[in-house]
Amino acid sequence: MKHLELFSGVGGFRKAMEYVSKDLHVPFVTIGFSEIDKNATKTYMANFDTQGETVLGDIVTFINDRKRFNSLPKIDILTGGFPCQTFSMMGKQAGFAEDRGQMFFRIMDIVKKKKPNYLILENVRNLVNHDKGNTFKVILYYLEKAGYNVQHDIFNTEDFGLPQKRQRTIIVARKKTYGNFNFSAELVKESFSSIDRSKCSLDFYGSVLDILDAKVDKKYYLSEKVKPTILSDGTGGFKSKSDIDLIIARPLTASMHKMHRACQDNYYSDEFILSHGKIRPSERMSKEELAGIPIRKLTPKEAFMLQGFPNDFAEKASLARVSNGAMYKEAGNAVSVNTIYAILYYLIKNNILR
Repeated sequence: MKHLELFSGVGGFRKAMEYVSKDLHVPFVTIGFSEIDKNATKTYMANFDTQGETVLGDIVTFINDRKRFNSLPKIDILTGGFPCQTFSMMGKQAGFAEDRGQMFFRIMDIVKKKKPNYLILENVRNLVNHDKGNTFKVILYYLEKAGYNVQHDIFNTEDFGLPQKRQRTIIVARKKTYGNFNFSAELVKESFSSIDRSKCSLDFYGSVLDILDAKVDKKYYLSEKVKPTILSDGTGGFKSKSDIDLIIARPLTASMHKMHRACQDNYYSDEFILSHGKIRPSERMSKEELAGIPIRKLTPKEAFMLQGFPNDFAEKASLARVSNGAMYKEAGNAVSVNTIYAILYYLIKNNILR
């Protein structure tokens, strides 16, 4: 089954397909990918064998190059986590009015030309509510007009063996000639619960403590200067409870390298990590006292693992000269591998994807 990965980031869809191919003996073959970010492309190519594949690069430039566009091979399944900042609750929510919001229509350019049998698309949870639901209605309209039956739901990474609260909208579309199909987060969760984990290629973690390293470089520790700000509950008109040492991580963000307060990003104390969660200093210490003990942020390795990537993923990217700051952005933008695996597993087991 020939796969094209659009807005690939570091290859979350592809990694899930690799695992599914191995576990269920379904021959997914990625024939190309598009990604405009040069660092993400380097990370992608450092972790996957892309020899002989079509490297689309900037999808707008690729589509405008009619010779290259027309030479794109046959596609059976198209995936993509199209840019979400314009729909995110954290952004300005400009939607289709902003250039990045127009990227859905570039997906449709390829869909209309190559007519893949299946599409799996990912975006932020707020996509379904943006502009009072009108943005999502437009997306559904164009997919259905192109000849697809479409289903969607909200999926939480935490439900699929990764200790991160991360809710995302997943859209699955299948050619109408194949008929209607049932699809929901609950159905996928039920299917996923039946997996024999001993025979599954995925990594499963009960909590962040299964991921956090006991010893890391001192550069990952918060400085004495920044700790009071990171740990504070906000100032002025911005107030929010800043907790550290969470067993289930907050959603990773693309801007976590900027180190937001502990109400938004994930920070951990040495005591919590070394006691394997038996000691949680924040339960007995004030914010001022917490500022006096060693507290660190996630490493790029841990961030990628929280998204379901293997533990050597960041190392390979580092060897390709991708900076830590770039890797944090990539991990925050990535689709969770386990979530996509669970969806593919359900679709295959129920003969929806065949």
